[in-house]
Amino acid sequence: MNRAPLILISPSTQRRGAEFSDNSISLSNRYTDAVIQAGGIPVIIPCTASKKLIAEYIRRTDGVLLTGGDDVQPKLYSPRISEALAKTVGAIEPERDVLELQMIDEIFRQHKPLLAICRGHQILNVALGGTLIVDIPAQLPKSINHRQMNRKCDKVHEVILTPDSLLAKVTGRQMLGVNSTHHQSVDRLAKPLRITGKSSDGIVEAMELRNDGLLPYLLSVQFHPERLVDRYREFQPIFRSFVCSCASVITKKI
Repeated sequence: MNRAPLILISPSTQRRGAEFSDNSISLSNRYTDAVIQAGGIPVIIPCTASKKLIAEYIRRTDGVLLTGGDDVQPKLYSPRISEALAKTVGAIEPERDVLELQMIDEIFRQHKPLLAICRGHQILNVALGGTLIVDIPAQLPKSINHRQMNRKCDKVHEVILTPDSLLAKVTGRQMLGVNSTHHQSVDRLAKPLRITGKSSDGIVEAMELRNDGLLPYLLSVQFHPERLVDRYREFQPIFRSFVCSCASVITKKI
């Protein structure tokens, strides 16, 4: 019998963690719980800048989950922004940006399955050459409220899915109610990606590859399915399909 797939997960960083106020990593249990429920074994990568170590982590695991967190540094995708927009940028995690950009490069080099969530969705677009909206309320004042932090585990708006998309296929839906806790979003789309889900105001809520052959699996979403999976069954197949793809990587290794 094949072993359960190992899923590499990127954490957030903390300047002052729980133990002796050291620099630390932090990760919501909801990500690891969702992976375990789908049949995977979570492995959390340390926040390192070592390309050699990152490559080894990805080599030894069967797929990668990029998680949510603080804002991506604007200088990575828009070197010049107005002072007013700069003030909207929240906490940043420069070390994490370095880690995840290198992880994404290595994921494509080693041809591993990828699931990207919220911040992960955004930095994936940046890593592949796209840009971000720095602040939705400031730049798109007519947009709906995408930062509903008091309803993190509730459906607050709908996403229209592309009929032939992976997300539509695995959820069995053409319209998906989602949570929403972000103020930045995808702006100019990276060339390797295609949009497969949008909210009513045009915000990019889901992306996949134009060329499926680049990776065994890639699904990128702006919302947080790990916070919905226990209450809404349609989100369970997102993690199951990802873990199943990671299991296929094991079979190919044998």
